[in-house]
Amino acid sequence: MDSNKKLGLVGRNISYSFSKKFFENKFQKLMLKGISYDIFDLKEIDEVENLFSQPEVLGFNVTIPYKEKIIDYLDELSEEAEKIGAVNCVLIQNGKKTGYNTDAVGFEKTLLLHKKEHHLSALILGNGGAAKAVKYVLDKNGIPSEIISRNSILNFDNLSTEMVQDHKLIIQTTPVGTFPNINDCLKFPFEGLSKQHLVIDLIYNPNYTRFIINASEKGAKTVNGYYMLEQQAEKAWEIWNFQKK
Repeated sequence: MDSNKKLGLVGRNISYSFSKKFFENKFQKLMLKGISYDIFDLKEIDEVENLFSQPEVLGFNVTIPYKEKIIDYLDELSEEAEKIGAVNCVLIQNGKKTGYNTDAVGFEKTLLLHKKEHHLSALILGNGGAAKAVKYVLDKNGIPSEIISRNSILNFDNLSTEMVQDHKLIIQTTPVGTFPNINDCLKFPFEGLSKQHLVIDLIYNPNYTRFIINASEKGAKTVNGYYMLEQQAEKAWEIWNFQKK
């Protein structure tokens, strides 16, 4: 491999990210030299043009709040990314910038690992890029879902206990409660939860968000975003495919 090649993560306020350590450990295990994984903390999405002008950058992951905004800067989307309308992995090959969505793979693996027969319908909390990947996976698996966001007809102010009782699968896709704001929590009728519920919070730092703690206190089975993160990162690695370069 040519020396001094770069991968990285594009987002805003992302110093907490697990990705750098994850990929640096992978480089070490595979004994890859001359490649680094950097944090590209961008105040505005148009700053991504600086990355595209650097020939040593081979690709990058994309996180909040740029999973949708990055699309305007790419040449092509994978079929899945196009259907979802969000990108969290970019490959730069021969000057061509292609966007992929590996969140879908990561979420689907998480869902299928924990889903039971009675998890027949879902509430998706949030409507950003991650929520779009979640909706895509739920649709693919025949699970009807409702989106709850600040601006939707069904929102955090009018979400009822009965609605929560009727949807045994809850997926929290917003950044509320992420480190360092670990005491923050979405407004949510936790009293609607039961032992029949599966609550997946896509946040991985901290391990247990206030949302997950509140849900587990009501008896719900809870899962954080760490496994999803690992799986989407492995899929990104497969896309970049450096082992064969």
